[in-house]
Amino acid sequence: MRLYFAPEEMTEFEAACGLLIHRMGRWADEHGERMDSFGVESALDYRFRGTPDGRLGLWEPRHVGEFLLEWSPRTVSLLPGDEPGDMPGTLALLLRYLDTVRLADPRGAPLAENLAAIDAAIPRYRPAMADRTRWGLAKFWLTTAAEQGTDVHDQQALHDFVERAQRGEVTYDEELLDQVMARDTHGPATEQRAEPQLPVALPAEDELRSLAAQSPLLARLRGITDWAGSEGRPVTATGNLRIADARSLVAALNTGDSCDGVRSSAQLPELGRTVEWAKKAGTVRIAEGRMYAVAKARALVNDPLALWRRTFDTFTDLRAPLVAPGSGWHLPSPLATGFGQVVPDVLNTLYGLPYPMPWPRLRDTVRGVYGEGHDTLLETIDRDLRHMLDALEGLGAVERFQGMAEPVFLEAPLGEVLEPPAGMPPELAELFGSLGGPAGAGASADASRDEITDGPVELIRLTALGHDSVRRRLLAEGRDAPLIGELTHAPAAGLLGVLADHYDPESARTELTAWTSARPDRAAALEQLTDALRFCPFRTRAEAMLEVLTDAHPDGERVARALRGDPLLGPTAISVLVRRRVLDAGDLTEPESLLMLAESLLQLVETAGQDGVLEMLAGQGGDTQEILRPALASGHPDRAGMEDLKEVADRAARGPAARVGRIHRRSGHEGMGKGHKRRR
Repeated sequence: MRLYFAPEEMTEFEAACGLLIHRMGRWADEHGERMDSFGVESALDYRFRGTPDGRLGLWEPRHVGEFLLEWSPRTVSLLPGDEPGDMPGTLALLLRYLDTVRLADPRGAPLAENLAAIDAAIPRYRPAMADRTRWGLAKFWLTTAAEQGTDVHDQQALHDFVERAQRGEVTYDEELLDQVMARDTHGPATEQRAEPQLPVALPAEDELRSLAAQSPLLARLRGITDWAGSEGRPVTATGNLRIADARSLVAALNTGDSCDGVRSSAQLPELGRTVEWAKKAGTVRIAEGRMYAVAKARALVNDPLALWRRTFDTFTDLRAPLVAPGSGWHLPSPLATGFGQVVPDVLNTLYGLPYPMPWPRLRDTVRGVYGEGHDTLLETIDRDLRHMLDALEGLGAVERFQGMAEPVFLEAPLGEVLEPPAGMPPELAELFGSLGGPAGAGASADASRDEITDGPVELIRLTALGHDSVRRRLLAEGRDAPLIGELTHAPAAGLLGVLADHYDPESARTELTAWTSARPDRAAALEQLTDALRFCPFRTRAEAMLEVLTDAHPDGERVARALRGDPLLGPTAISVLVRRRVLDAGDLTEPESLLMLAESLLQLVETAGQDGVLEMLAGQGGDTQEILRPALASGHPDRAGMEDLKEVADRAARGPAARVGRIHRRSGHEGMGKGHKRRR
């Protein structure tokens, strides 16, 4: 069972959600706990729909607070007379279950930290649920209908209510509706799912600090700060440097500005940008006609890496000195008006790429997203994009050089979807497919492709510092940005689970090697990995974890072969070996063939649910009970799974049953439109 699903994998998510709730219910009964299935479903639904990363097994205190105090009040509809329920207790039970069965993502917060966050939110939970201004739009209308006597479980009654509301025949709180609508476009229920990022490798902090110290821009920022000093330097009435000071700083800081014929420091773009960046980074300030070094920023100035990160984080504030909004007869720049979004988009496009991006590919991707039109507009976009890259290169966030583009960028004309090379990991294939967005058509696209194929071209990539700071921003936004080596201290089950859900094969091998190398006893480390497989209660997840181990560990195939006779893992090992064509049907003994049949059916129950299994078997013709009988007699070691399979057989014996859909108290599928788009 996976714990990550793309937005379009709604059916797969619902099947996993149902299985998780079913198994958790059994666990709760065994431990004398009372489980609210709806509350568990709401929590999983929040992580799937309401967050940019969609990782069901990863929870942090911010997720706890957002789910209890934002998502639940917004989406969980309480009908007249209903109590809010113990959603905090339900969430605590879910997190304890995930931790117990080793499904918790090791990159999240420890269980104790999340439980403490739940305790801290409890006093605010009921007031938040009672606060009508926190409602979502769908919840507002559903509750209004119920309060006016409409049976919200009756679809026809709801339809009639909607028609009356559209005709203006329904009274409602107009002031509250205005507040709800103002709030409805923000918050977790409308969060966009972000594109998954490939794992990256980064140097240690000391090496990053050494690289930051070499940044030409940081040298200029420190020079400006030292020049301003604690006593300050006089500036003009408009806050610009005096021309004499500006001329001396151009020479001292080697900005490259030409001072010929210049009468104002505003005519020295590179120096002006450096001064503006120093102000945004907080190392200098202007007060009472003087520019001062900020005393509290001294520690920041003395730490190259801290200063580099602060400077990078303020880059989106540099719209004015980098891109011109346009005036007079000049066209406004689309990159100027959307600068705060353009910068992250460009950086996210470059992030994690295994190959440097050719300038024509990046240029045409930006053109396609931010503006198509006549040549003058496109030239304006190109100019501003180059200004952005110039500044980022000066900081040391990107590097540009001449070279031949990698073949992957030549697979299709620009403007068409790229077909990735054979054998490329699915995650990487998806990423490269997304780079073939709109980019002009016909002769223009052909001409752009010629730029790449005719010879060396300008190539662009993020530096180590650039990757580090982009990753820090992605994490701050709640996105998944895997880092090679971050799982070194993870438990074996957490390691294999994350590798199965989020890593491409090459990165998984690197990560598993780092994990194993961090343990002095290699044999004991391998035993921990196989024990993690034995403990896994879900067949599909155990197989995915063994697939990773088999592919990523040097002794992986030997381990899988050795597990063929294991009392618990035998069926999983056989399934993996058959899938990898190490074994075929003729190599299996009769008992092994029966175990394989049972394993296949158990995995089908996990991925399709009992209803899906019944439908599939009925579609094959024949007696469903007869098909299931050999599997039930196979002696498969998964007791919980075999109980589920027996329930399928019992249902088949009772004949076709009417399906009864679950009625959800949450107010519809909020966020299904915008919330299911992806951000680069």
